[in-house]
Amino acid sequence: MKNILVLVALSFFVGNYAQTNADEILNNYFENTGGIENWQKLQGLKMIGKVNGQGMEIPIEIIQLKDGRQYVKINFQGKELMQGVYDGKVLWNTNFMTQKAEVMTTEDTENFKKNQVNDFPTPFLDYKEKGYKIELLEDETMEGTECFKLKLTQNPVLVDGKEEDNVSFYYFEKENFVPIAMEMEIKSGPMKGQMMKSTMSDYEEVEGLYFPFSLSQMGGPLSIETIELNPDVNLDIFEMPKEEEEESTAPPIKEKK
Repeated sequence: MKNILVLVALSFFVGNYAQTNADEILNNYFENTGGIENWQKLQGLKMIGKVNGQGMEIPIEIIQLKDGRQYVKINFQGKELMQGVYDGKVLWNTNFMTQKAEVMTTEDTENFKKNQVNDFPTPFLDYKEKGYKIELLEDETMEGTECFKLKLTQNPVLVDGKEEDNVSFYYFEKENFVPIAMEMEIKSGPMKGQMMKSTMSDYEEVEGLYFPFSLSQMGGPLSIETIELNPDVNLDIFEMPKEEEEESTAPPIKEKK
C-alpha cells in the first residue's frame, strides 16, 4: 500500500512539474516579447506584406481585432479578394472563380467561434481561462534549432458533424523562448490526415512588442513589411456585401385587346 501511495504521489509530482515547466516557457515567451500585461492590452493588429507564390509576389493585408473580427485582403491581378472574413456573426470568403462573396459552411463558422474568436493575439494568452490545455513534450530539433515542444489542446472541432480533438504542436527555440514552428493535422479535404506546418522567424519590435516578420505555410512564404498596433478600422469592411439584384432585360408583356 505504501509503495502505491508513493507511485501516485510521484505521478502527481511529475505531472505538475511538466505543467510548471510549460507555464515557465510561456511566461518567458511573454516576458521576452514585451510583457504579458502589454499583450493583454492589445486591441488589434494590421499587417501589410507580400505572399510569394509560384514566382509571383501578391500584396496582402491582414487585420485582426480582439473581439474576433478579422479579414485577409489579397490583391490579385488588380482585384481585391477577401478571405477568412469574420464580422462577429458570419464567416465568409470571396469566391476566386465568381468574384462574389460566399458564406462559409456552418461547421467552419462554429469551429471558428469555438476557438479562433478568443485566440487574439495568440491562443497561449490566458489559455487556462479559455479551457485549453498545455503539455510539455520531449525536446526536439526544428529548422536546425533545439526547441521546447508544447502540445496545445483547444476546444474540439466539428468534422462532418462529429467532434474531433483539436491539437497542435508548437516549437519554442530555447534561447529566446519564441515559437519558430507549428504543426497540426489537416482534418478535411484532399490532404486530410497530413500534417500542416507553419514557420515563424525574423522577430522584430513594434512599439514594445515582438512579432515574426517572416511566416510560411502551405500557401507559401509571407513577408511582413509593416505591423500597426491598435489600428483605426472602419467596421463596415467586415460586413459581407449584399449582391445587387439584377434588372430584368426581358421585354414588357403586351396586354391583349
